[in-house]
Parts: sequence; structure tokens; C-alpha cells
Amino acid sequence: MTFWSIWWVWMIGALILAILEVLVPAQVFLGFAIGAALVGLALMAGIPGLAGSLSALALAFAVASLLAWILVRRLMGIRKGQVKHFDHDINED
Repeated sequence: MTFWSIWWVWMIGALILAILEVLVPAQVFLGFAIGAALVGLALMAGIPGLAGSLSALALAFAVASLLAWILVRRLMGIRKGQVKHFDHDINED
């Protein structure tokens, strides 16, 4: 069993990425954290074929992270039709 096929390693990675998202709020690390958590849950559930291959784990992580990022952007991102207006220039007095 390799290091990458242990479920709790992915959960710790998800926790670290979630903490990083709190420190650097960019809504990017949250997608990666959710992707890592989903891969960890899949490994814990024992999905066949996932634990044996690093490439399968990387693909599952990439797809889960992309889908999670898209979902996070839809839920928390700029709404359709929302425009930011600036009334003044901060450099002018």
C-alpha cells in the first residue's frame, strides 16, 4: 500500500487546504479541499481500482476538485448581471 492510497492522508490534505482557504480567501483552495475530501471518502469506502493507481487517484482528485470549484463559484461567486461600480478614485483627494 502506497502513501497516496491511504484515506486519512487525503483527509489531512483536505484539512490543510481548507485552513489555507481561510488564510487566503480566494475560493480556489476550497475546491481543492473538497476534491481531496471526496477522494479520501472514496478511498475509505473502498471503491475498486482507485487505491492501486496513482494516476487514477490524480484523475479522481482533478475531476472532483474541478467540479467542486465550479460549484463553489456558482454558489459564492459574482452573480450573473452583477457589476462592481466605483464612484471615486482612491488616489484623488
